[in-house]
Amino acid sequence: MLNQTAEYALRAMSCLAYEPDRLMPTNELAEITKVPPNYLAKVLQSLAQADLIVGRRGVGGGYKLAKPSEQISLLDVINAISPVERITACPLGLENHAGRLCPLHRRLDLAAKQTIDTFGGISLKDVISERDASRPLCDTGRTAQVEMTINRG
Repeated sequence: MLNQTAEYALRAMSCLAYEPDRLMPTNELAEITKVPPNYLAKVLQSLAQADLIVGRRGVGGGYKLAKPSEQISLLDVINAISPVERITACPLGLENHAGRLCPLHRRLDLAAKQTIDTFGGISLKDVISERDASRPLCDTGRTAQVEMTINRG
């Protein structure tokens, strides 16, 4: 359903949400999220252009969230990479479809609406705060400490 680049962006943003105040170097983020470093660098540029993350170059540099994780929805991340768009007119430009969508495009539009509604209603904080038996993607040595902090706050 999502393209690979959007999946990579969601992995990176989820990982950054665990340690929102720390600049995380691209190579470390790539290793943790299992995303090729050169590809991740391009994804991070797109996220920075969308004002979802901020970065600093050089020694001690890296990336961190631009705002609190509860203010960033999964839809924000997805739209920074590959926007989900509604269908408002016949994509084929057929005259007999003027003013309404055919059954196929109406259903595709409904699916886009449901995607927007679902991902728009889930924040990064929701994702990292969810209680589950599985370990989080970003299982660094610091994750347990961060989870304890999140659960206390």
